[in-house]
Amino acid sequence: MGEGKIRVLVAKPGLDGHDRGAKVIARALRDAGMEVIYTGLRQTPEMIAEAALQEDVDAVGLSILSGAHMALVPRVLELLRKQGQGKVSLFLGGIIPEEDIPVLKEMGVTAIYGPGTSTQVVAETIRQAVEQQSA
Repeated sequence: MGEGKIRVLVAKPGLDGHDRGAKVIARALRDAGMEVIYTGLRQTPEMIAEAALQEDVDAVGLSILSGAHMALVPRVLELLRKQGQGKVSLFLGGIIPEEDIPVLKEMGVTAIYGPGTSTQVVAETIRQAVEQQSA
């Protein structure tokens, strides 16, 4: 990472059309001094992984409200690893049932944020994870 800003890709995978939370997080991360690339709605896992590679990001944040997290997240993780981006931290926000959280973390998700999570907490955990990855 060095002296550069932390680069974060924020994406809305799947068919969920509600992106207010993703936009709030993108703005909060920018306000925290990070460089944010927001890909917009209805992204496929392939589109997300390719954008992460092209943008050379340190972290990827997915916002999922549709309930498709157990299908989308493993695919994004698989593609990131396949492209040699295994050190890219993956964060997840949205409506995630409690019983799925340990499974997602075991797969490799760095942190999961539910509704009402402070944007300061999100920014700080991303910053910590990226600093640990680059150490």
